[in-house]
Amino acid sequence: MINRRHLPGTDIDLPCLALGTVKFGRNEAVKYPNKFDLPSDREIVELLEQCQRAGIDLLDTAPAYGVSEERIGKLLPGRRQDWLLGTKAGEAFVNGQSSFDFSAEGIQLSVEQSLKNFQTDYLDMVLIHSDGNDLKIIEETDALDTLNKMKNAGKIRLAGMSTKTKDGGLAAIKYCDIVMLTLNLMDRSQLAVIEAAKDAKRGVLVKKAFNSGHASPSDNLRFILSHQAVTSAVVGTIDPRHMQENIAIASMF
Repeated sequence: MINRRHLPGTDIDLPCLALGTVKFGRNEAVKYPNKFDLPSDREIVELLEQCQRAGIDLLDTAPAYGVSEERIGKLLPGRRQDWLLGTKAGEAFVNGQSSFDFSAEGIQLSVEQSLKNFQTDYLDMVLIHSDGNDLKIIEETDALDTLNKMKNAGKIRLAGMSTKTKDGGLAAIKYCDIVMLTLNLMDRSQLAVIEAAKDAKRGVLVKKAFNSGHASPSDNLRFILSHQAVTSAVVGTIDPRHMQENIAIASMF
């Protein structure tokens, strides 16, 4: 079973390994080394059941992940309250192209659509999906303020940001319950953000743990989870064998 780590400042514990679901709904304009077909409904259900048996209840997705949200909403096994559903707002992916909208209206509409896609009345986590201009989003838009208002209204339990820069991550900590950042053996540029989040009692999600499939899963997952300030490593896969290998490694932490 996967161990859980407490999310500072909340009454929520997250599994130290979470499932990223970009491959549930999108296989074009992605950075993975090998092409892949989208999994069948049955394959998704079996993978989710595998995660559930291991204690992995946190799913990470986004509107930019194609039809991932809709498929999860339709196929999620068990009860809604048995899962932690995390998505993003700010980026959409339509007709092979990404577009960004960090306005208050755009963020609110995105969250409302995600609620419909998941067939639920609340989301456990919503992150601003940065286009790389982290500081501009934080300082010049109402994106994070809108998420926090929706949190106060009970539609979101946790508000945060998926950042792309060290300065952005450091700035986001002031406004977020949790930050998502890149960390692997080839990219340690965000370590200062992890330490700052620890000091500020904020949660940390790690993305690109395996450098989009270009790095060793075993070595990188051990490296990431050895940092106790990391709340959860988000790993995307649609291969049950790979999932089991990741579970075996994460179970040691």
